Amino acid sequence: MDSRTVSAERTVRDAPTAAATLKPNALGVLGILFFVLSGQAPLTGIAGAAPISVAIGNGSGTPAAYVLAGAVILLFSVGFVAMGRHVVDAGAFYTYIGTGLGRTAGAGSAGVALFSYCVIQAAMYGLYGSIVSALVADHTSLDLPWWACALVTMAVVQALGAAGIEMGARVLAVFVLAEFSILLVFGLVTLFKGGGPEGLGVADSFSPSAALQGAPGVAVMFAVASMFGFEATAIYGEEAKEPKKTVPRATYLSVVVVTGFFALTSWTLISAYGASRAPAAAGEALASGDSAGFVFAPIAAQFGGWVGDVLPVLLATSLFAGILTFHNSANRYLFSLGRDRQLPAGLCRLNSRHAPWVAGCAQTVAALALVLPFALAGEDPVVTLFSWFSGLAVLAMMLLYLLTSVSVVVFFRRRRVDGRLWNGLVAPVLGALGLAGAIWLILANFTTLIGGSVSTALWLVLSVPVVMALGVANKLVRDRRAANPAG
Repeated sequence: MDSRTVSAERTVRDAPTAAATLKPNALGVLGILFFVLSGQAPLTGIAGAAPISVAIGNGSGTPAAYVLAGAVILLFSVGFVAMGRHVVDAGAFYTYIGTGLGRTAGAGSAGVALFSYCVIQAAMYGLYGSIVSALVADHTSLDLPWWACALVTMAVVQALGAAGIEMGARVLAVFVLAEFSILLVFGLVTLFKGGGPEGLGVADSFSPSAALQGAPGVAVMFAVASMFGFEATAIYGEEAKEPKKTVPRATYLSVVVVTGFFALTSWTLISAYGASRAPAAAGEALASGDSAGFVFAPIAAQFGGWVGDVLPVLLATSLFAGILTFHNSANRYLFSLGRDRQLPAGLCRLNSRHAPWVAGCAQTVAALALVLPFALAGEDPVVTLFSWFSGLAVLAMMLLYLLTSVSVVVFFRRRRVDGRLWNGLVAPVLGALGLAGAIWLILANFTTLIGGSVSTALWLVLSVPVVMALGVANKLVRDRRAANPAG
């Protein structure tokens, strides 16, 4: 047996054998689900993406785009879950891709995964800082800059991350339930009332002709972006109760819940305006600079003016929940890379609560390094920081999804540990094709996704292969030093 096979066999394990081990049996299905849903930042996703999809995408066919994106992610999940029964590690994509495609590819993907989680968190800090700064100004006499709100929140997130995974799950449960509840109640009330001035408009939103009208590629692109973060189910595998049961259940449940939620909410929002009027209303909201108004207005009309005061607060808590989730995801990647000696071993040090506090500190420093330049340059945190980095993170994550699908196929063809053709071949291949199409759509519409110039889009796109190359180079250098310690 060669060294590569030995390394791969060491990676495939039911539980980590290294001394540094995250707290086992800390999370059940619902705990993991709340981490996933908070990463989706549902209110942020609806208020940010739905108006754009309706205005410049496929109009009233936007709900169908969410269904299509959900179907692609569900196909991806089949192989993802099947491989997860044989691989349990906080590194998730890094370990999955390394096991199937080799440790060099895994090391490159680890860099991309860590990069994507850090930049999406930095993007959220930009939007969060802007919203909280405005809320503070509205309710007090203070005029705080957005970056001051972001810096204070970084300290809070660091403290919650170090307090242990259970504490984070409890905090997220409160925030996620609040934002989910108001949007879900609005959707159900609109549904049971029979819709808006033109009825429910089922055919206007879900028929093939509705799905393909306008620019469906733009709508699918934003729908796929809204799915970002569901893979966190595998990241918490080491801390899950009975991971071989908990992680698959949480994965499938999260995809179904997220898809259903976004499809229902976008459909009932369009219905509230009327399918023929919704695109114009969304366009007006975008032109006014308040895209969230497209979402907030019909909810306020349904429940009363008090909603106008509550929704901005819920939008801020939605972003905070997402920030905390991606902090936990990134520090577990750092922990896993430190444990595998691809980064300094000190990153896998745990505190008394079995939380990777050193990795958490490193992640907070990374967030500060990404946010601070925009603050010093006086850039608009929404137009630049949020728009640029959210688009970049989505592109990077879609690449990881694609590589993981290919890795799943290779893994099961080589190992023969699961004879189910659907789980190990058909679904992953179909998922890979769908993901490749999503990546093409993202690249073709990347300037629209980031709301920037072509040159900015080019630099952001090129950063993904550069980060992957740096991850590979880091592994080669460390392996060479390990093989020649005297040198």
